Amino acid sequence: MESLKGRVVLLAGATGGVGSQVAKQLSASGAIVYITGRDSQKLEEVASQAGIPASRTFQMDITSETSVNQVVSQVLAQTPFIHTLINATGIGIIKTMDTLDSASFEKVLQVNLIGAFYLVKAVLPNLKEQKKGLIINIPGVLGKVPMAGAAAYSASKYGLVGMMQSIREELKRTEIRITNIFLGGIDSAFWDNIDLRVQRDKMIIAEEAAKAIWFLCQQPSSGVVSEMVLQPFNHQAI
Repeated sequence: MESLKGRVVLLAGATGGVGSQVAKQLSASGAIVYITGRDSQKLEEVASQAGIPASRTFQMDITSETSVNQVVSQVLAQTPFIHTLINATGIGIIKTMDTLDSASFEKVLQVNLIGAFYLVKAVLPNLKEQKKGLIINIPGVLGKVPMAGAAAYSASKYGLVGMMQSIREELKRTEIRITNIFLGGIDSAFWDNIDLRVQRDKMIIAEEAAKAIWFLCQQPSSGVVSEMVLQPFNHQAI
């Protein structure tokens, strides 16, 4: 296990249920954490709770390549290297095809897939300069096993998995590691606006999901965890 002390981490999507917990746990472990989020007020709250200075917080629109590039440039103006990139951004729309409109489908792809592309593309040159580093994405289990009503969400997450697998092939001669963590059934705000009957009391709490990501950030330099699946007991589909 590698120590997190002094490790520079860029955490995108820090205002979400899991992301905010990851920020706290990494900061408490001595990592130098830079955080982004869409909501500036929530971002300030997370930074305050995690003990992260305001200079390391950035409002960012993951759907804007300009916004992503500006934030990465601002981070690299403060530190020569980013050691770990964690993409905890994402939205979910669960609708059957007869109710799913094209605007919603495109929105999910824009955030979950194209936004991830912007982020990785912006950070990757710095990792290549070091010839090492770690990229963690969170496809969710619907990026591995789809379900009815998840055409948009699964399309975005399957695309994310395929994109990262292709990038992994490009990086074989470096020590840049890529990890996908497939989270399923997290009790978070993800479900607040989804019209689907779920048992949130049986889901994994965000703090425990964040601990899995915290663990993945400490992978030994001699190996890589290519993927991890974390699900509630009653969701064991894989």
